[in-house]
Amino acid sequence: MTTNVGVIGLGAMGSGMARSLRRRGSQVHVFDVRAEAAQAFAADGGVACASAAELAAQCSVIVSVVVNAAQTESVLFGEGGCAAAMKRGSVFVMCSTVDPNWSIALEARLAALGIFYIDAPISGGAAKAASGEMTMMTAGKPEAYAAVGPLLDAMAAKVYRLGEQAGAGSKVKIINQLLAGVHIAAAAEAMALGLREGVDAKALYEVITHSAGNSWMFENRMAHVLSGDYTPLSAVDIFVKDLGLVLDVARASKFPLPLSSTAHQMFMQASTAGFAREDDSAVIKIFPGIELPKKS
Repeated sequence: MTTNVGVIGLGAMGSGMARSLRRRGSQVHVFDVRAEAAQAFAADGGVACASAAELAAQCSVIVSVVVNAAQTESVLFGEGGCAAAMKRGSVFVMCSTVDPNWSIALEARLAALGIFYIDAPISGGAAKAASGEMTMMTAGKPEAYAAVGPLLDAMAAKVYRLGEQAGAGSKVKIINQLLAGVHIAAAAEAMALGLREGVDAKALYEVITHSAGNSWMFENRMAHVLSGDYTPLSAVDIFVKDLGLVLDVARASKFPLPLSSTAHQMFMQASTAGFAREDDSAVIKIFPGIELPKKS
């Protein structure tokens, strides 16, 4: 693959995705609001761009890996945005977790400019992004897939094609985030109860991870708690946002989500208590009367 492809947003996921594309033979152009991140990527091969517009002028495919819909709007239509610089027939791949209705509207907005759109939220974490083994939940028109199929396969081990209209990928991602958020909150509650009852935390972790009560989130996130390391791989405020989106989608159709509502309140409490930018496992810090493991 020698396609000129642009990646906007070099955070934990975007940087890994850019490296996966480079490893598979693409000429990768990158832009990030932190110029040093783009320069660091370019130092190992690739092209650092000073703006999204500069990147768009050189690439027929742009992969956007920013935090939310507002940042995506800025990337496309803000000062130095890429939409005005993209050629007709180019493809914009949107990887953020957003309201599905916003994604549907964005597809129409870009179509009016002659730009194809892939609704493509991602999951799997930084390690899988770096190794090209993450999951993409995608939806888009056949013409868009024809242009970017090999690029998607270079970034992800699983590329699910969920429909020909934007929104389907974002709906599935919203449901995934419902489960992820509830599972983290439940894992924190279980570990907190164990600590309150004087159970050895390492022994509890060992037993649960080999028993029916285990979940991927318990196994992954409670390891952070055991090590006392709350360096954010996915921050508390990510789930304030994502569970908020879950509840917004359900509220529109008057659909009850009691577990999601409780988990959202737990992350809101953790955020307000000063843990907004810590790892999402820091939701355990809202429980009173427990002594958490210290950083080893």
